[in-house]
Amino acid sequence: MKGEIRDDIIVGLDIGTTKTCAVIGSINENNQIEVTGVGTAPSKGLKNGVIVNIDNTASSIAKAIDEAELMAGHEVSSVFVGISGQGIKGENSRGVVAISNRSRTITSVEIKRVIEAAQAIVIPVDREILHVLSKEFSVDDQTGIKDPTGMSGVRLEAEVHIITAQVTTIQNLIKAVDKSGFQCQDIVFNPLASADAVLSRDERDLGVALADIGGGTVELMVYLEGGVSYSKVLSVGGIHVTNDISIGLRTPIESAELIKKKFGCAVLDLVDASETIEVPSVGGRAPRKLFKQELTQIIEPRMTEIMEMIDQELLKSGKRDMLAAGVVLTGGASMLDGCVESAEKVFSMPVRIGVPRDIAGIKDKVATPQYANAVGLLIYGARMSRFRGKARFERSGAGVFSKIKKWLEDYL
Repeated sequence: MKGEIRDDIIVGLDIGTTKTCAVIGSINENNQIEVTGVGTAPSKGLKNGVIVNIDNTASSIAKAIDEAELMAGHEVSSVFVGISGQGIKGENSRGVVAISNRSRTITSVEIKRVIEAAQAIVIPVDREILHVLSKEFSVDDQTGIKDPTGMSGVRLEAEVHIITAQVTTIQNLIKAVDKSGFQCQDIVFNPLASADAVLSRDERDLGVALADIGGGTVELMVYLEGGVSYSKVLSVGGIHVTNDISIGLRTPIESAELIKKKFGCAVLDLVDASETIEVPSVGGRAPRKLFKQELTQIIEPRMTEIMEMIDQELLKSGKRDMLAAGVVLTGGASMLDGCVESAEKVFSMPVRIGVPRDIAGIKDKVATPQYANAVGLLIYGARMSRFRGKARFERSGAGVFSKIKKWLEDYL
């Protein structure tokens, strides 16, 4: 018996290329996220973070949430869902307005106007705005202002980072969640959620890059002076390492994934030359024994390539030399042994693994990088809880999606 649906419950749903994860929680008396239920299921309807089979995706969602409900002891009705895929794009924009009220004082009205001016960019009809994230404001000649409310001036300027997604990607995601029997409370770009779970305020202020390495994608987000400055999705991830192992060792994909998780290492120098592993064969042949170094020689080049792709994006962003706090790696594929050492070789800057922090409840269940996004969605949902009951995305009979815009969610 799961129990009745409670209004104070928040659900984070991470639909990944290889696994679907649901985390249930609420805000406790200490104003912390308290995790009460966790559920996972293999993902069978996605490719590189994008849904390619709605029925299979809906089945994975239902299984993951059902498992989390059983653990938590109550049912849920709506979820905060992460979104990814090559169709997600980020760009910076700037808006300017005159402060026209008599007192020349900046209020929420002026802030809303300048944000709207900044997001007045040409967006193709097949795309939709997911987030408008404020970087900083300027009042007359004063720059670097985080919240200009109450200041006086004649000219208000805003720099924002706009994240858009393909309309079809959003539609398919909502259809899959809807078919599984739940409602989308909101849709959130994955690394934005992960950042809430694993980054500190100091890191965001100093300058940090978050690389969420999942099964089929790497989602990159760069923070400078507390705000998002750059974002990118790369179509590469842990599944590519698994495929390399499967081909290189001539073993089934399922066995390759298990071998990667149990014995995998990203740096050859960290492996004992005498250590051996047992590798299942195909076609009913007997298992073989190989030196672990042979496995690492397959993994190391691919992991180096992934890190180099991330590094190229950091160079492209123009912010690479400003990352005083270095790089934080999270996501399931970052759990591979030697991942930090591999990254440090390429980036030549501090690297750490990001795990969910400042949470209560069954935190041991989610204190690993693979749960960063789902826990981050819980934190995001808690912040948006004042809008509970109002789904941000709703499906009309004509298939058109209307967004309830809550500009204060993302701007301040």
